[in-house]
Amino acid sequence: MKHRIVVLGAGYAGAHVAGNLARRLSPADTEITVVNAEPDFVQRLRLHELAAGHEIKAPKLADVFAGTGIRLRLARVTAVDPERQVVVVADADGGGELGYDTLLYALGSHGDDHGVPGVVEHAFDIAARPSALRLRERLDSLGRRGEGGRVLVVGDGLTGIETATEIAEARPGLSVALVARGELGARLSVGARSHLRRACARLGITVLEHAKVEAVEATRVLCADGTALASDATVWTAGFAVNPIAAASGLEVTENGRIVVDRTMRSVSHPNVYAAGDSAYAIGDNGRPLPMSCASAGFTGQQAIEAIVGRLTGRKIANTKLVYPGNHISLGRRDGILQLVDDEAQAKPTYVGGRKAARIKSGILKISLWATSHPTFGLPKRKHRLVAAPDASAKKTVGVAA
Repeated sequence: MKHRIVVLGAGYAGAHVAGNLARRLSPADTEITVVNAEPDFVQRLRLHELAAGHEIKAPKLADVFAGTGIRLRLARVTAVDPERQVVVVADADGGGELGYDTLLYALGSHGDDHGVPGVVEHAFDIAARPSALRLRERLDSLGRRGEGGRVLVVGDGLTGIETATEIAEARPGLSVALVARGELGARLSVGARSHLRRACARLGITVLEHAKVEAVEATRVLCADGTALASDATVWTAGFAVNPIAAASGLEVTENGRIVVDRTMRSVSHPNVYAAGDSAYAIGDNGRPLPMSCASAGFTGQQAIEAIVGRLTGRKIANTKLVYPGNHISLGRRDGILQLVDDEAQAKPTYVGGRKAARIKSGILKISLWATSHPTFGLPKRKHRLVAAPDASAKKTVGVAA
């Protein structure tokens, strides 16, 4: 019987891992199934562009995995049972269960409303393609009114900054405000913060700092100090949360539901489960947890590949880099900030800004899309056979590996 590998999620981490495993493991010994709710690969890093009105490529996953032997199951994951080694899914035909021998959990994250009243009912987000398209439709309707409109972006993290600047540049007829809980760009270097403020001023963005939002209504946002901010479209970008499926499954997770993994991305509670991307709580080479990001997805995904291939084929497992080099922030199509960080995750004094930073960010996005669309390019053509009894130690619960 073939070893069944199931990959949950086909975002940056899941698609990368699945394609690499398909190229490196012999189909005579393994079968790989990818479960994803949507038929397309979503460029999540560009959803703010999609919402602002730009056309963004969304390759069909069937085309991405064509010729790899990977089975694509278009379904929504509803539960994982690591004791029975099954995944429960729902689809148009009613769904069912998928058994696995090795599971790669890469379901990613979604917008976090932090329990603020009215966010779910009245706010828009760009954490997924459907929600980004809904925001786009709303912005279109505001533009058709001919009277302009007020767009309020709540959250001054990277997503909020990119969303506010993109909308302001692409739709100059709208009034855009950015609500920051603290100082705008507090995690950036002094020079980068100044650059960010100049960009907001150039684009006509109103920045409201040290404002805590307590409720969202249909036409306004209420702050803790009693201020009411009028809004025709409120965009909620105040953080991300992971799917609760992992926590409900009995896997060991953190307080916010991320799967606790060892240095090889293996679950510390269930040895035949691996996690990558936003779903994984992984400690980087600097001793700090890797943040939720596309960069982290790439590093954790690569480590998961090496671990799965190594254990199944009896080879030595290589430790790949687990680092977070910095932030690439788009400020519209022609401006940006490249901020590197040190080993303590603090911003380095220097930064790259302007068109050069925008070109670097654009290049990274193009490379990410191309690499995802060609998951087996450049990999060795030799496919490894599995050992007779892969990783017998996986029958036992393991602790955190060094």
